Amino acid sequence: MSALARRWLTRRARAPRALRATVALLMGTAALLILASPRSPQASGAATPPAATGSGGAAAPAQAPQPPGTGRSKFPEAPAPGERTVATPSSPTLLAEGRSLYEEGCSSCHGMDLKGRTRMAPSLVGVGAGPVDFYLSTGRMPLENPHAEPLRTTPLYSRARIQALVAFVSSFGGPPAPTTDPGAGDLALGLHDFTLDCAGCHQIVGRGGLTIGAIVPELQSATAQQVAEAVRMGPYVMPRFGPRQIDQHALDSIARYVLWTRAPSDRGGWGISNIGPIPEGMVAWFLALTALVIVARLIGERTN
Repeated sequence: MSALARRWLTRRARAPRALRATVALLMGTAALLILASPRSPQASGAATPPAATGSGGAAAPAQAPQPPGTGRSKFPEAPAPGERTVATPSSPTLLAEGRSLYEEGCSSCHGMDLKGRTRMAPSLVGVGAGPVDFYLSTGRMPLENPHAEPLRTTPLYSRARIQALVAFVSSFGGPPAPTTDPGAGDLALGLHDFTLDCAGCHQIVGRGGLTIGAIVPELQSATAQQVAEAVRMGPYVMPRFGPRQIDQHALDSIARYVLWTRAPSDRGGWGISNIGPIPEGMVAWFLALTALVIVARLIGERTN
């Protein structure tokens, strides 16, 4: 403790005791009001989710992390009846451009025949449009190091070039890209299913975290399309959720909830950027202890 802090904590109080008690009481009351008061309504117009009603898709069994280039267990399933999909544009010009881009930026790992390389990159034959669009639109591919975790970054390709690559790879088979309509989803159901299936890794408001062998990304930059593609495909170590685990209405609801988490309504206190209960609790304890020291100093006197 510095000499200045020691002198401040041990100096004799100069203000009358009644005045010091009044100031301490006012400060304590103000602190309680600040911590308990709701934040102002969000300018974004995001709604506050009501209590969860109904039941969503059941949690899928956890899958062990798959090293790159092994197995086809996480390939997207064919869409079930009623599932929303996106048509992939295709033309001879687009396919030719996609082939050129693939040979230049993807073939060194995935192979010229798209069949992948053992313990380097998986086969792309039959993956369809969804995984290709997800990895390229989020900047996770192409990777400089094929053994590194693909993390979200600025996409290397423009949207037009991504469409060309999607058209080329999907021409080798696979289901169409899944999509969602967040407006058709239920916010309460989205909260329920996200808490059940996603919050264990992504945190309850999608701020990401850590898990064994991977960094869990935040979802604040994810579009509704990317949410659908990730759920149906299961990128990297994330488990895949097919239509039997999460149906279309549940997927729409999860996408709606993920979009809502960009500007949640922090009713009842200070959100602290919604970084999770542990750091929020640490901040609360730090503020409380600091306030207690100040109050104790204001109402106390040094005795010999």
